[in-house]
Order: sequence, then structure tokens, then C-alpha cells
Amino acid sequence: MRFINLKKTIVASALGLVALLGTSEVTNAQNRRDRDDQRRERRDDDRRWDQNRNDRWRVYRNGRYYDTDNRGAELLREAVRQGYQQGFREGQFDRSNRRPGNYYGNSIYRSGNYGYQRYVDSAQYRYYFQQGFQRGYEDGFNSRYRYGTYRNGVANILGNVLANILNLRQY
Repeated sequence: MRFINLKKTIVASALGLVALLGTSEVTNAQNRRDRDDQRRERRDDDRRWDQNRNDRWRVYRNGRYYDTDNRGAELLREAVRQGYQQGFREGQFDRSNRRPGNYYGNSIYRSGNYGYQRYVDSAQYRYYFQQGFQRGYEDGFNSRYRYGTYRNGVANILGNVLANILNLRQY
């Protein structure tokens, strides 16, 4: 009787081990496919940026012109958008907690590097992030939509405000 129970236990353990190893192989294969897909997507993105490299943009700020390409221009646009969204959220938070309206004292505003990618100069990114943050903070703190909109829980800066902040010119 003991021998039969021992035999059943060994067989059940062996089947469980085979099932476990088979599942991990499927998971490993899926992970490899996912990594390969991500590599292909990055390669395609790089190729797309390379194709658009000839599209040059000029940014005018503080009396100087700065040149960039499509990717740099898009990252600067994203800096303003991210700044507006973060500023709006922080402004709402300060208003709801009855704090005085002061975006200068906010650590996110001061650092200005939320969402930063090294492709563009960090000082440029910080400047545009802070421009968006300031406007978002004012809208969020004052419960108004002078510089943007708020739909489905997402704050977005208006396109004409974004264009005025960036002052991008293609050449």
C-alpha cells in the first residue's frame, strides 16, 4: 500500500515538474518575442528619425536662435505639454489644500526635468517645461482654462499657446 502511494506521489510530482518547465519555456519564448518586437520598433523609430533628419527647426529664445531637427522639436513640444499637465495637477493640489499659489516654490517646477530625454539640451528642456508648468499651474490653481483644456481627467495645453511658447520655425 505504501509503495503505491509513494509511486503516485512520484508520478504526480514528475507531471507537475514537466508542466512547470513547459510553462516557463512558453513564458521565456514570449519574453524573447516581446524583446525582439521592442528592438524592431526602436529600429523603425530610429530609421524614421533618420529619414526626417533633414527637416530643421529654429527656436528663438532670449535673443538667440537654436537649431534642432524634428525629434528635438517634438521633445521641446512634449516638454511644454508635460509642464502644463504637471503644473495643472500641482495647482489643483495647492488650491484644494488651501496653499498660497506659488509655482516657483514647487520642486517639480524648479527641477524642470520631468520627462527629460538627453536628445535635447537640458537647459532648453527645463525652460520649455517651466513655461508649460507656469501656465498649467495658473489654470489649475484658479480653476480656469485660459491656457488649456481639461477633458476626461487630462489637462492639455492649447495649440496656439504651445506655438507661441516654442516659436518654432522650420527652415
